[in-house]
Amino acid sequence: MPYRPKSTMEQWRILQAVVDAGGYAQAADLLNKSQSSLNHAVAKLQYQLGVELLEVKGRKAFLTPAGEVMLRRSRLLTQQIEDLELLASNINVGWEPEIRIAVELVYPKQILYRALAKFHPISRGSRIQIIDTVITGSTEMILEHKADLVIAASPSVPKGYIGEPLTVIQMVPVVGKDHLLAQLPELDLNELSQHLQIVIRDTASKPKDVGWLRAEQRWTVNNFFEAVDILKNGIGFCWLPEHLIDGLLKQGILVRLAITQSSARIVPLALVTPKEETLGPGSRQLRELLLAEHKV
Repeated sequence: MPYRPKSTMEQWRILQAVVDAGGYAQAADLLNKSQSSLNHAVAKLQYQLGVELLEVKGRKAFLTPAGEVMLRRSRLLTQQIEDLELLASNINVGWEPEIRIAVELVYPKQILYRALAKFHPISRGSRIQIIDTVITGSTEMILEHKADLVIAASPSVPKGYIGEPLTVIQMVPVVGKDHLLAQLPELDLNELSQHLQIVIRDTASKPKDVGWLRAEQRWTVNNFFEAVDILKNGIGFCWLPEHLIDGLLKQGILVRLAITQSSARIVPLALVTPKEETLGPGSRQLRELLLAEHKV
């Protein structure tokens, strides 16, 4: 005899809303339902399962230990249902109208542009949105599924996600030609930490201090171009992608610092698909074109 569920998705969604909102009254406002109907739904769910999930203290509802376990599993279930429905929607609609690509700022964008040039003739009018991300901003894009494709530094790829290796970037410490450090044949990291560091702002909503940030004096800017402009004025030092400043180094406008411990930091980059199961056909095509550019 086929198994017949005792509970419904609606009951689990109501339970989640009650917990997230902090009580029945708040959840009723959120869901635009009566408080009594929510009480009834949760009470019926507990009766059907034979397990107490919530206990009310004052005006707030609190999870029981069993409720915590059940709620956690129910969130996975409702997310899978949402993914399944989204997949059905994508299959029904077909080619997506917009493709969002989050790109770690150190990535050589010319490679992406070459892939996009090949994608354009077959894009069926899909709009492309390129979003610059920095450090944990890339992690946030993956975890919150804010982009279809994410190019991230490998250390920023969160657990549970797999990144397809793309390339490796060298970050090098540089100063403007007029900076006093430009005259030194060599220095160590302790000496470097005594000088003003120009850093690039983390794009995450709750940024974390990541990377080489030992300098006590720091100025934060939005992108590498702003950092370069500051360096040209003989102010501070900055770790910059070597490919981005190669021309400025050859012209002598910027000077690469020689550090005894290490004169470069290696940043491996990877391509991540946050929601593989619901990825649209356009995004899949663009992903293949981008990966192909790295195999040339």
